[in-house]
Amino acid sequence: MPELIFHQRDGSVRKVDAKSGVSVMQLAIQANIRGIDAECGGACACATCHVYIDEGYSDRLPDLTDEESEMLEGVAAERRPNSRLACQVMVDDSMDGMGIEVPDRQF
Repeated sequence: MPELIFHQRDGSVRKVDAKSGVSVMQLAIQANIRGIDAECGGACACATCHVYIDEGYSDRLPDLTDEESEMLEGVAAERRPNSRLACQVMVDDSMDGMGIEVPDRQF
């Protein structure tokens, strides 16, 4: 079972055990990670689950789709090269120890 590490806006760090096959967004909601709002419920339609993924894990993530890239154009916080929508990143065992930074705002 992979463990993901959420770096929250207030500087706190939360380690969360994850089941493979769930999205990072679903995991964050279930673990009550603040700052991942997920207004659209994971439909890739709102960009309120924007996160920054540890760059060392970029080769383990699914490719950025055109739809996700378009949604990332409208994020409230700075878009970075490691910006992703948490609803589009499915957890798998290779992500054990992956750090996820929650941006300072979603709106």
